[in-house]
Amino acid sequence: MPNACILIKTTTTAVEKILQQVRKISGMRKAYIAYGRWDIVAFFAAPIDEIGKISASINSIEGVRTSETLPEA
Repeated sequence: MPNACILIKTTTTAVEKILQQVRKISGMRKAYIAYGRWDIVAFFAAPIDEIGKISASINSIEGVRTSETLPEA
């Protein structure tokens, strides 16, 4: 099963709420708060066609400013 790391930038006040929502997404292995350019780092294991859907669902969460998806090669 392919893996992906999704880096998430959020609004300042929404980090905890978004983290809880990300942790409920199917295929999530681990997710945690980071300090720096990205606010949340999330790791997923899912079929490659699902990785794009997971990324889109994360981007649709209120308070998510941007994300970057890094699929495993």
